[in-house]
Amino acid sequence: MDDTWAGLADQFADEAYASVKGRVRTYVLHQQLLEHLPPPPAPVLDVGGGAGHQSFPLAQAGYDVTLLDPSSAMLDKARHRLQRLSGEARRRVTLLEADGENAAEAVNGRRFATVLCHGVLGYQEQPEPLVDQLCRCAAPDGVVSIMAGNANAMAVRPALERRWDDALASFDARGEVGVLGVPTRADTVEELSALVRDRGVEPLRWYGVWLFVDWLDFSGAELDPGDSKEVAAAAAVELEAGRRDPYRRLSRVFHLVGRKVPS
Repeated sequence: MDDTWAGLADQFADEAYASVKGRVRTYVLHQQLLEHLPPPPAPVLDVGGGAGHQSFPLAQAGYDVTLLDPSSAMLDKARHRLQRLSGEARRRVTLLEADGENAAEAVNGRRFATVLCHGVLGYQEQPEPLVDQLCRCAAPDGVVSIMAGNANAMAVRPALERRWDDALASFDARGEVGVLGVPTRADTVEELSALVRDRGVEPLRWYGVWLFVDWLDFSGAELDPGDSKEVAAAAAVELEAGRRDPYRRLSRVFHLVGRKVPS
């Protein structure tokens, strides 16, 4: 199978996550997750986990992590980053090369206390097959965590880039070419909540993830990832904005957390 991410692995794993936006995203999602995760060493499945930016911190915190990704290039990045962890944390990580739409088969029917899928759904033509797998892989009372593009904020990026015709058309759009140059699709909180509920997962809470750092980046403002004080301050603001209306509704991506209802 062709590795469609092979040419993007460096840009995604080394550049995007090293930016202020990337660091804020990792921090905010991690803090939001901690509000819902069972205690370690509960097993975590990270579907489309890429280079492990979201799940490796969980391994360091004591969780048993299985990272599943279809891209051998991204898994190579994960193996490289894995060497930065302690030996104990490395032993808690398993890497699997498989498509998310075949996740249940790839893990041999195993069920997990937490299933993550962050920034993956937008690359699927339709959300249902992947959402079905995420919910199927969750154990009874297990947590399902999905980060997806916000269809209700599609006009923000082109407007900040002064692409006014594109912005006008984006009010009713569901897709765009993302910052990596790859076509992406967006969802709404309400639609995604209905999808997981139909598959036995009750939505618990949803959050915004990016708001101010995203706007500043698209407006051309200089954000220095080496300024740890500014990064920490921005992350604190984004974490609070992601909990509140109307701010969270204007985030370019949202984070939905649900719990698998025991049958």
